[in-house]
Amino acid sequence: MAPQSRQDLDPSDLATVLGEFTRRSIRLPATEKHSFTTLSVLHTLAHRGPMRLTALKVTEQITQPAITQLISRLERDGLVERRPDLEDRRAVLVQVTPAGAQIVQTRQRDRVRQFSQLAEALTPEERHAIGAALPALARMAALMDVER
Repeated sequence: MAPQSRQDLDPSDLATVLGEFTRRSIRLPATEKHSFTTLSVLHTLAHRGPMRLTALKVTEQITQPAITQLISRLERDGLVERRPDLEDRRAVLVQVTPAGAQIVQTRQRDRVRQFSQLAEALTPEERHAIGAALPALARMAALMDVER
């Protein structure tokens, strides 16, 4: 569905287009084959730094048992490691390992390559429109991270 061109932002059109774009971009072929949840956790840790399991549970929107099981598996695979929280010795932080960070970097390179190919099929005006929208989309993404 292509929304009509207009000056005002229609939140319904935005949700529809971004939802469809997200669903399709998640499914782009990748060198690294991992579940969406695994990739999301690795990406979160690579970009936000070490986190407690309780914080990861919130960002990833999964249950405590599910995040505990996932982190245990990722730890076994050498993609994350647990270490003591120096601010609270009772707590544990999870951090991405170099192997886990490499998966995130490889996925990013794959996407850049694929988006470059897709962008070649667009008109110059379409590429310009997307480029012009990126700062506003980045700001919206940052606003999503603000704790409410």
